[in-house]
Amino acid sequence: MEAGDKAPQFTLPSTEGGEKSLKDYAGKKLVLYFYPKDATPGCTQEACDFRDNMARLKKAGAAVVGVSKDSLASHEKFRAAQKLPFELLSDADNKVAKAYGAYGEKNMYGKKVMGTIRTTVLIDEKGKVLKVWSPVKVPGHVEKVLEAATE
Repeated sequence: MEAGDKAPQFTLPSTEGGEKSLKDYAGKKLVLYFYPKDATPGCTQEACDFRDNMARLKKAGAAVVGVSKDSLASHEKFRAAQKLPFELLSDADNKVAKAYGAYGEKNMYGKKVMGTIRTTVLIDEKGKVLKVWSPVKVPGHVEKVLEAATE
């Protein structure tokens, strides 16, 4: 997937209750970020970086949504512990991650494994992909997303 592509549709269970779909974000930019696991060091840092920059992201007209295969119960605990002001979606079968190119073979401690590839997709107000970061290096990542969201 790359800039200019139509973002794949999705419908997933949300920590906000019920399900959320891509169409629910029409009219605003969406920062859709895929991460491997709740409450792990890199994923916690990434979530907190988005949390700490929410005012700037909102000013840029962007909503933030995190996606992982963790259960809603796990997401709820993670969200409460880190005081995350954005919703988390549960992609239990990795179907949406696969559609967005955020699941596949990756290196983990020198071994090839299948899993979530840390990926962020910036989607415009009409559902088109503006930018894709994959794989994401957490330090400084949110600044890059902010730059692209305000262009």
